[in-house]
Order: sequence, then structure tokens, then C-alpha cells
Amino acid sequence: MSVYIYKKLSFENSSLLSVYIKIQNLQEVNMSTNIRNKKVSCTLVVIFVVITGVVCGLGSYTFIYANGVSYLSNDPKSCINCHVMREQFIDWNHSSHKAFASCNDCHAPRDFIGKWSSKGINGWNHSLAFTTGNFPDPIRINNFNKKIVQDNCVGCHKTFLNNTIHQKTQNELRCIECHRDIGH
Repeated sequence: MSVYIYKKLSFENSSLLSVYIKIQNLQEVNMSTNIRNKKVSCTLVVIFVVITGVVCGLGSYTFIYANGVSYLSNDPKSCINCHVMREQFIDWNHSSHKAFASCNDCHAPRDFIGKWSSKGINGWNHSLAFTTGNFPDPIRINNFNKKIVQDNCVGCHKTFLNNTIHQKTQNELRCIECHRDIGH
């Protein structure tokens, strides 16, 4: 019946036929555009999945290769996974601090969020430095970690510091400036 109506309309009014053809052309263009959009969307999804897989795969490999689980503990032996820390570990192992403090007691903040965020920041920085070979040897503490160590020195030794007079200078005097080799 629709064919009959179409034929009847097309014979009676040619302008209706041209409108019908234009509508058909627009529908075909929309269909081809939708197909192209679906292909682009599919391609983007595949690219995203591949990149995510590569990043996750390399990250997992690096974490396993570097014995990353050990860094989640408080075991000082995890600090010697990198050869540049062996000297500090040996010195700490023979120091008076060994009986009272592990690496995290001095080098990580006391609060939960501070501890794990600093471990994340340091883990990233250390991974990048050791992977690229861009680190000083012997290793040096940066300003971010100097503040953590200072806060922990004062936190553990506050009763002693209250009874001791330290010379005040214009710049804040940090414990490790005078007591550099105490912990390790």
C-alpha cells in the first residue's frame, strides 16, 4: 500500500518526490556519520584499554621486580633493596638508635595520612631516580624529608630538648645540621 501511495504521490506532485529523496539522503548521511562515530568511539576505547594495560603491566612488573611489598612494612631491611642505602643501613645497625627506632620512625611522619602519602611521594621519586640513574651518590636527603626528620627528632627528644639550650640563629637550626651521623 505504501508503494502505491508513493507512486500516486510521485505522479501527482513532483515536489513531494524531491522532498522524499532529500529526506532519504539525509537519513543515509546520518547513518554513515553514526557508523563513523561508532568506529571512532571503538578505536578510542581500544587505544585507552591498550594504554591502560601497558601502564598497569609495567607498573606491576616494576612493583614485583623492586620488591614493592617490602616498602609497605616497617622492616629496615626493605631500605637496602637499593644498593645506595647499604652504608646507611650498616651505620644504623651499629648505632644506638637501632634499639629504639626503625627507618620509618625517623623518615616517615607519625600520622597515618602523612606516613602513607610521604611513602608514596618518596616511592615515586626513588623509582624515577633509580630507573633513570639520576641520583647523587652518596645519596642526600631533600628538603621535604629534612622537615619530616626534624619533626621526628623533636617529637622523640622533646623532653630532652626542653632542658637543653640550643643556640638560636636567624635561620631555624635543624637537628641534623649538628647531629648528622647520629641515626646512621
